[in-house]
Amino acid sequence: MTSSVPSPASRRGLLRRFRRNRRASAAVEFALVAPLFFALLFAIIETALMFFANQVLETATQDSARMIFTGQAQQASYTQAQFTTYVCSRIPALFDCNSIWIDVESASSASAVNVNDCTDNGGNFVTPKYSPGGAGDIVVVQLCYKWPIFVTGLGYDIANLGGGKRLMRASAAFKNEPFTSGP
Repeated sequence: MTSSVPSPASRRGLLRRFRRNRRASAAVEFALVAPLFFALLFAIIETALMFFANQVLETATQDSARMIFTGQAQQASYTQAQFTTYVCSRIPALFDCNSIWIDVESASSASAVNVNDCTDNGGNFVTPKYSPGGAGDIVVVQLCYKWPIFVTGLGYDIANLGGGKRLMRASAAFKNEPFTSGP
């Protein structure tokens, strides 16, 4: 009967052959580098997507502010709900329109403008206002959105709110054109 325990010489030969064999070295190296590579790749993609979404929010703010700037919203007697619907029509599927904070405030002079923060100390949206003003008034339109961040679990945390969210803000400040008031 032969022994199933290999001799020390055959064990050394087995180790020598294992060290010389390079067939799986690329797979092992990839397994070591892949998590870092994919973490970096996902962080880059998420950052680019966040910047793209912020630019879309800026564009929607500028387009929506033009309705007030030219007096169209005032002449059509837009309510806050109607203006929100108009803003939502300018925002693509990147955003949940029910989660966008829309604030419109006006003042008769630049020194009287009061720009509110869209969140309180707890990161919750405060109650927005809707005051588009009249002809020649100074108006500030703000849109805020809590953008979800997904790559934070991999050590890349760009969230500035609790719950893994980043606050995006876009604003437009302008003086209304001299339009005629009323419908």
